[in-house]
Amino acid sequence: MAKILGGLAVSHTPTIGFAVDHDKREDPAWKPIFESFAPMRAWLEENKPDVLLYIFNDHATSFFFDHYSTFSLGIDDKYEVADEGGLPRDLPAVGGDSELAAHIGMSLVADEFDMSFFQDRPLDHGLFSPLSALLPHDAQGGWPVRIVPLQVGVIQFPVPTARRCYRLGQALRRAIESYPSDTKVAIVSTGGLSHQVHGERCGFNNTAWDEQFLDMLVNDPEPLTEMTTAEYARLGGVEGSEVVMWLIMRGALSARVNKLHQGYYLPSMTAIGTLILENEARTPTPEVSERRRLHVHSQLSGVEDLEGSYPFDLLRSRKGYRLNRFLHRLVVPAWRERFLADREALFEEGGLSEQERTMLRDVDWRALIQYGASFFVLEKLGAVVGVSNLHIYAAMRGQSLEEFQKTRNQQVLYSVARK
Repeated sequence: MAKILGGLAVSHTPTIGFAVDHDKREDPAWKPIFESFAPMRAWLEENKPDVLLYIFNDHATSFFFDHYSTFSLGIDDKYEVADEGGLPRDLPAVGGDSELAAHIGMSLVADEFDMSFFQDRPLDHGLFSPLSALLPHDAQGGWPVRIVPLQVGVIQFPVPTARRCYRLGQALRRAIESYPSDTKVAIVSTGGLSHQVHGERCGFNNTAWDEQFLDMLVNDPEPLTEMTTAEYARLGGVEGSEVVMWLIMRGALSARVNKLHQGYYLPSMTAIGTLILENEARTPTPEVSERRRLHVHSQLSGVEDLEGSYPFDLLRSRKGYRLNRFLHRLVVPAWRERFLADREALFEEGGLSEQERTMLRDVDWRALIQYGASFFVLEKLGAVVGVSNLHIYAAMRGQSLEEFQKTRNQQVLYSVARK
């Protein structure tokens, strides 16, 4: 079974990444940052987690306001460094654990958390700023751990309540501890502490509140879950209210924890806090873990017995992502024109495998759906190549259009194309 080793909490200010990139380790203004990170680096080196469940928020980089989710879980195999306006930092991509992420996602939805899921999105300083100070990394060897990133929408209000974040942490614990693999997981939560970066109150900090928050987070987190967003903003600054993400980490740990380290430094705009909490929970019994896994899969239990059915779950989405992304781009006129003019060149540009290219050359609808294509990108392909939805349905059944039409009440043709 997977095991939660403990939790780390750390601020994610760009200050940290700047200090790492410019090697400020011995500079008096920056040295306290590295001294505060040293115990966390040592803990990670000693405990060697396989995966970091990494809780952060994006800063209008890869998650914009055209579609802004409250909780979004990454299910990718790799995460690149985002360009935040001045070119991306010179860091290697970090690997993901898509199978663990899919299990966690299924478990959270089973617990009635309405998650969104993301792939193919680079991540900004909310993740990479502290990560670069926590772990060794280089272009050849990459990073010594994989991540499962959880992006929390905290820059457009309303944001999730403190209690909801804490309850999400408890649900994460149930999810991770029921994962049927000997995977060591550490929970990393970022954001805060007190700061405000906009308006006439810009530059606000509150060291007394930061210290009180850290003490309560360790020893008495429940009252923190009763506070409103406005109370967090008053005490810690509007942007500092993102500290509710630390409650996700705390909720994922046992009621009693062992505090191994706590640090605090206020160099400029954001109070930089660091914290290590070691989990003291007992490993769940096999019976409890099995009951949990049955709960996770209860909604789709038995669907595998539906002959000729291929539910588009998270693992199928991950497997077919490259192909689905290629076909989804057919909604862009220029891509459509290039597809019709020279699809082989487009296959190469899209990095499609030979199997994927063959299915598209043959327009093999059944093979495509079995492989992991979503039907709703296939009907876009049909519209582009001039094939009706009914032709696609018939091919799925292995029938001619005439044979399939005989099974319908009305013999009609239609598609999503305008003409």
